[in-house]
Amino acid sequence: MAQSYRILLLMKRFTDANRTMWDARVPAHKKSEFYDVESFKGGAPALKPLELKELGDVKGKSLLHLQCHFGQDSLDWARRGAKVTGIDFSPRAIDTAKSLAQEMNLPATFVESDIDSLPDNLGGSFDIVFTSYGVVMWLPDIRRWGEVVAHFLKPGGTFYIVEFHPTSWIFDEESEILKVKYPYFNDGEPLALPSTGSYADPDGSTGTFTEYSWCHSLADVLNALINAGLKLEYVHEFPYTSYPQFPNLMNLQDDGTYRLKEGDGSVPLMYSIRAVKPV
Repeated sequence: MAQSYRILLLMKRFTDANRTMWDARVPAHKKSEFYDVESFKGGAPALKPLELKELGDVKGKSLLHLQCHFGQDSLDWARRGAKVTGIDFSPRAIDTAKSLAQEMNLPATFVESDIDSLPDNLGGSFDIVFTSYGVVMWLPDIRRWGEVVAHFLKPGGTFYIVEFHPTSWIFDEESEILKVKYPYFNDGEPLALPSTGSYADPDGSTGTFTEYSWCHSLADVLNALINAGLKLEYVHEFPYTSYPQFPNLMNLQDDGTYRLKEGDGSVPLMYSIRAVKPV
């Protein structure tokens, strides 16, 4: 019992550190060219063609968006007719999401919560549970994540994720060649890495932090969903990505995706999963 309690305290320390980092990122992200909030408010989409195609029409459906950051993608789903609830563990992100929803006069609900305790902080069930791009790595307990997804799905409801492939996270992001730097398999311990700025704040105005992330293989993700009772409809893997994870090694394509300059098609860079909760 004492050992379990110490582990919980340690995980809370990691999660609290990450929350502080994400709180600091929110203002810079909202002002960044990466998110381009002004264009979004003018009608430009925030969601990408892949998830729009694979998830399909959401009009009139209830949608739970896990790890929604400051809510831009959530509000895009709302603009497309979904009844949206967005979740994030960063209070600053949730406050910003609520403010943006009010400014845009879009009906959406935002709740501050981490994934593990979400059933204690939110009631109801949903037609769709959605999450995307750079979310799984922040989860200490992938099995619990699968349980929470299943908990909030209505019978017959759909879960959808589009995410960077765990294979792509093993490579050195600053190398001139694809060189393995990080582990693929999860040993339970987080990767503790210094972080100055972020993907949307390359100048580092948000400060320097230690970020804690966890390796979850594709098998880990799939088994979390299967063990929670969901039925897989498909798993897709893609040789391109929506974000230049390796700036020295990637070319921007006409469709807004990035592909490797050398060995194009040889490494999976993103994946998507669609699953349903049996009736």
